Order: sequence, then C-alpha cells, then structure tokens
Amino acid sequence: MTRMMTALLAGTALTVAPLAVLADAPSNADVLENYANIAHAGYDDSLTTAQALKTAIDAFVANPTADTQAAAKSAWIAARAPYQQTEAFRFGNAIVDDWEGRVNAWPLDEGLIDYVDMDSAAVNEENDLALLNVVANASITVGGETIDASTITPELLSGTLQEAEGIESNVATGYHAIEFLLWGQDLNGTDAGAGERSYTDYLSGEGCTNGHCDRRGQYLTAATDLLVADLEEMVANWTQDGEARKTLLADPAAGITAILTGMGSLSYGELAGERIKLGLMLHDPEEEHDCFSDMTHISHYYDTVGIQNVYTGSYARVDGSTVEGPSLSDLVAAQDEAIDAQLTSDLQASVKAADALKAAAENGMAYDQMLAMGNDEGAALINGVVDALVAQTRTIERAVAVLGTEVEIEGSDSLDDPDAVFQ
Repeated sequence: MTRMMTALLAGTALTVAPLAVLADAPSNADVLENYANIAHAGYDDSLTTAQALKTAIDAFVANPTADTQAAAKSAWIAARAPYQQTEAFRFGNAIVDDWEGRVNAWPLDEGLIDYVDMDSAAVNEENDLALLNVVANASITVGGETIDASTITPELLSGTLQEAEGIESNVATGYHAIEFLLWGQDLNGTDAGAGERSYTDYLSGEGCTNGHCDRRGQYLTAATDLLVADLEEMVANWTQDGEARKTLLADPAAGITAILTGMGSLSYGELAGERIKLGLMLHDPEEEHDCFSDMTHISHYYDTVGIQNVYTGSYARVDGSTVEGPSLSDLVAAQDEAIDAQLTSDLQASVKAADALKAAAENGMAYDQMLAMGNDEGAALINGVVDALVAQTRTIERAVAVLGTEVEIEGSDSLDDPDAVFQ
C-alpha cells in the first residue's frame, strides 16, 4: 500500500479529443477482453502458487523442521512471481484496489502479530497496537473492546485485526504477514542477511522457542488459508461473468483509461517512488517491500514485467503457456508508430534494469546492502530502475495523448517533493 502519494505527476491529467481509429487497429473491446484474460490468468496463477504455499505451510506446521521450513519459504518466494505481475491491474480497477490491501499491504508493525526485538524499529510509539502480540495473548483489546483470541482464525485476522483502529500498518493478513511468520525480523540493517526465525518457534512442547508455538502455527495457518480464499475471490472477479471483467467491459473508453492509469501509477508513484526511491533516500531497509525475506529484488523485477505484460498484451503463465491477444501497443501503434516503438523500448529498458538489480542481489549484494549509505554501486543499480521507470512514465503520458484519453497518475513525494520526505 502506498504512503505519501500526494502529488500528481506534472502534466499527467490530460484531456484530448479522441482521434479517429485507424482501420488496422483492434477495437477497444478486443483489447480489454485480452487484458481481462491476462488478469484472470495472473490471479489464477497466484491462486495456484498460494495453494502450493498452503500445502508447504501445512506440512511445516505439522512437522516443524529446518527442511519443512525451507520448503515453505521456497513456496512463498515462488508465489510472489505471478502475484507481483498482477499489480499492474491496480489503480485503474477499483475492485482490485479495494481488495489489494488484504493480500499485499506493507509496511507492517510486526509486533501486532508476534514477538519482536524491543530495540528495533518495530517499536512504533505512534501505534498503540504495534506490540499487541496476538500470538502471545489469548485475550486482546482493540478499539477499547476486549476480544477473545483464544483461537486464531481467519475471521479474527480479517475482521478484527487487519487495519485495526484505522491504522494501515496494522497488517494482520496477506503475503507479508506470512513472510514475517516464516522468516522473522531482519535485524541485519544494511548488512547482508535476512530474518533468522528458527523452525523451533513452531515446535510443540519441549524445544519450543519464544513461547506460544502452537498459537504461532495457528496464526500462520489461518493467514495462509485467508490468502487462498482472498485469491479465489479475485479469480472469480475476472471470470467471464466476474464483476471486475463486467465493469471493465461496460465502458470500453473508460477501460482503456483504466489500463493506462494502472501502468502509469504503478510505474511512477508506487514502484519508482514509494517502493524504491524512498528507501534509498532514507537508506532504510525497513522500507523494503519484502523486508523479512530480503526478496525485494524479486518483487521489483516482476512488477516491471507486469507493466510490460499489460502493454504488450502477453503473459507467460507458470505452466509455460502464454495468454496473448490484441493489445494497448496495437492501439498506440495504429495512431503513432514512433510512440509505440519508444514505449516498447522503455518498457524493455525498465525490465532490463530491474533484472540487473535482481542479478546483483542473487550474486552477493543483497538489496539491504544496496541501500547502505556509501554503497555507490548499489545506489546506481537502484537509481537505474527508478530512472527507467520515470522515463517510461513520460512515454506513457505521450501514449495517453495520442489515444485521446484522460488519466491521473499517482505521484510520490520522494520523486515530486524530496524535501518533504525529511520533514
């Protein structure tokens, strides 16, 4: 979820008289149908990998060992690849935006969920629930009401704890809650290393570390069950009779605007600004998107791929098949081949820059280390992604103009008003 996204990208609110559709251009409706098919496939892959994650977590909770924990972590990492590619469907589709916080909200005050190091940044004095520690307490107080938490259920997490008291950092559900429960806090700062939670945190009886191991397993199981259920809901929204698809197709012109809004806002304010530039400006690993596992490089890479998927109208599924068809690229090319070529090139450049960052992280320079003050090589890798995303957003603006539509692209203080970040 975004923070400090107050400024609109200069020049992005555009109203242009629609241009004549050329004979070789696909219809808006055909482009939107393919876009919806890609959305359905992406969420379906996210569901399939979340189901595999559930299987691995169930096995881990039933038999906590170093091996079953490692298998659960691997399943979590695999589940991120298809999900992150779906983020380009945010911003322009209200149904997705209203739902997204349940599965991918960040950053979170992890002390709401479980024990934390009391000398760490997890101690947030501005959030009364930042140290609630549901795992350790069978009775909790939320909003002045005493809550029976003797059994940790999906309903407790989603109905009572998620964004409790209206505070966005009270994240109780989704990928990052599961990530924290698998890895634990990353206390390495800008040095190498991810969270180091031991499998013994889940042992029953003798050998249990940090107490309440059975309840910790309850929480992890409930959060994973809830993730699967939430993804089932979004898959249904993109079926032939699903609400998201019907809303999109009801007004083809507005649907094209939705595509452009999603591409531009993820590219600029959300990814380039809030998720990448802000953390570098602050040299703060707490601003990492996947801060417990230190897998932020994977999330950034697949976000750039997802934006490219939407423009080209093509998505590579986890089973090796491809969903493809009439695309936004086809519409833009029919009006201005040069702008289409430029945007296609810009999208390739951002994927290449994110891939270079990912390769560096996989070959010895963790994303945490890239954020460190004085790490010029790391800063160059991160800024390379930011610069590529900003450049492609400028070309998205040009595509908006040639298509004769109107968009508002989310901004970020880290890009639009850097001084405000430090106030």
